[in-house]
Amino acid sequence: MQDRKTFYITTPIYYPSGKLHIGNTYTTVAADTMARFKKMTGYDTYFLTGTDEHGQKIERRAQEAGKDPQTFVDEIVADTKKLWQLMDVEYDVFMRTTDPDHVKAIQRIFRRMLDQDDIYRSVYEGQYCASCEAFWTATQLVDGHGCPDCGKPTELVQEESYFFRMSKYQDWLIQYIEDHPEFIQPPSRANEMLQNFLRPGLQDLCVSRTTFSWGVPVDFDPKHVVYVWIDALFNYVTALGYMGDDDTLLQKYWPAQVQLVGKDIVRFHTIYWPIMLHSLGLPLPRQVFAHGWLLFGNDKMSKSKGNVVYPPPIVARYGADALRYYLMREMPFGADGNYTNRALLNRINSDLANDLGNLVRRTTAMLDKYFGGVIPAPNAYEAVDQALIDKTEALPPAFEEEMDALQFSQALQEVWRVVSECNRYIDLTQPWVLGRDESGTPRLQTVLYVLAEAIRVIGVLIYPVMPTTSRRIHQQLGIEDEALTTWDSINTFGALPSGGKVQQGEALFPRIDIEKDLAELEQGDQPEPEPEPTVPETPAKPEIAFDDFEKLSMKVARVISCEAMAGSDKLLQFRLSLGQEERTVLSGIAKYHDPATLVGRKVILLCNLAPRKIRGVVSEGMLLSAENPDGSLYLLFADDQVQEGAEIG
Repeated sequence: MQDRKTFYITTPIYYPSGKLHIGNTYTTVAADTMARFKKMTGYDTYFLTGTDEHGQKIERRAQEAGKDPQTFVDEIVADTKKLWQLMDVEYDVFMRTTDPDHVKAIQRIFRRMLDQDDIYRSVYEGQYCASCEAFWTATQLVDGHGCPDCGKPTELVQEESYFFRMSKYQDWLIQYIEDHPEFIQPPSRANEMLQNFLRPGLQDLCVSRTTFSWGVPVDFDPKHVVYVWIDALFNYVTALGYMGDDDTLLQKYWPAQVQLVGKDIVRFHTIYWPIMLHSLGLPLPRQVFAHGWLLFGNDKMSKSKGNVVYPPPIVARYGADALRYYLMREMPFGADGNYTNRALLNRINSDLANDLGNLVRRTTAMLDKYFGGVIPAPNAYEAVDQALIDKTEALPPAFEEEMDALQFSQALQEVWRVVSECNRYIDLTQPWVLGRDESGTPRLQTVLYVLAEAIRVIGVLIYPVMPTTSRRIHQQLGIEDEALTTWDSINTFGALPSGGKVQQGEALFPRIDIEKDLAELEQGDQPEPEPEPTVPETPAKPEIAFDDFEKLSMKVARVISCEAMAGSDKLLQFRLSLGQEERTVLSGIAKYHDPATLVGRKVILLCNLAPRKIRGVVSEGMLLSAENPDGSLYLLFADDQVQEGAEIG
């Protein structure tokens, strides 16, 4: 074990043959999330990502583009760095295999392997897939000529090459995997490597090429370039100074705690990589975690299939945090997940707008309304308060356990359970009732303090996944002391001091018109600035006599409950209190109002409208609303000081 409390995490270094898509983003956001979490919990953290820039495929793509390979990869690397900046990814090192220090280190590694007789020169003849940069035996090919990974035709290659003696180390690796069950995760990947590759026997591995020149030259045999297995895999240690002039970082951070890879490259990272490390006397990473694919329409994303989703248009509409949340929440890390625009938008509306955003908005609004925006000191806690406090105090250890297991979805699920409990707590304690007169003020102080403190804790915990949203929540709570945003600050409930002033801001996540946005996303449209609405001329209504107006009976009603009506995307079903009676009313405003935000509000009811049966439910009146020029409808509200049943007129 290392003496220092360090944490080194890596992504695969991506192949820059084109722009990175949301599948690549999935891995990098996961690594960034874990790095932020470990840094927050006190670890000296180091996070590596980068690009694997050599090989025949790059050379060919550059030729097709009419560019030299270095210029070609430089442009793609620039785009890649912009993507990670857009996604709020904070890496410590961006490793490029064209970096001069890496090139020198790879040449030294290759020579040492030769000197200790782990590589030898021979002639290779076999089928080669340029797209995957992989050699295949006749038994591995699909229909005699297809690459088993990508399906593209292979080509017969015969050339002089250097080979690494994989077979020399296979028994050692089998024993190591069996003795270290934590090394390859999930466990199914370890079983796959043992049964499909190691126990049937390893063939020696081609580690140099002569049929192209875009690679690290073998300095003692210049017609050869070092092949990807050594060039790319060793980036994880050359970035720390291995075989360089200063290996301080290597001594500090290696072995890595976690190396994240997609399941399509697990063989290279759990067979070739550990064997090569062992051959040079280096310790193995503590864990290689091979996650599943992010599928599109239940199919692997592929530029050639035209089913690739790119992050920038999504981030332009909804922000990086919304996409980061979706990627970490939607599927268990390790299993395949299926990306759809609808699932993304549903997550934004349900989890982020309705649950989290609404909780923060309601709480800050009530603090502003009842206490001038100042966070009050709590009084004695009642059972309902203590129940929420207990759940909030239990959250950090539960969250940490799931995060340490790389189960990001489960960790977020733990947080959202408390978010839901907070919203339920509002319904149980009914702050709007407590705020009616001064007798309820002491109790209201406690309720709103408990909510504010629980939200502060939630804001701390979501930071690794949604750093911007975390900061916005704490800003809206008026928190200026950074000590109140740390991991240590949430160990005990009640660290939030009274007296701070909330700062209501814009909604964290505005609700989305899902069908409208779906159509635009699927057409590839970018969000356009909305024009200023023009007010159409409305035909004047005929004058009425005062006697006609007096026929209308309008009263103030309090919303007891409100929910979307089953089978309708337009109707909300209200249960209203008029003081001495209750009524059920249906209103076609579901598109414009979140029902959860309406409970407790005072609305205006036209009481003596003849009842109507709609979808089997009798609606006993009509709620007054205003219609904007674009057709959107918004309820008219009465002041909370007005009593239920009060007459209007």
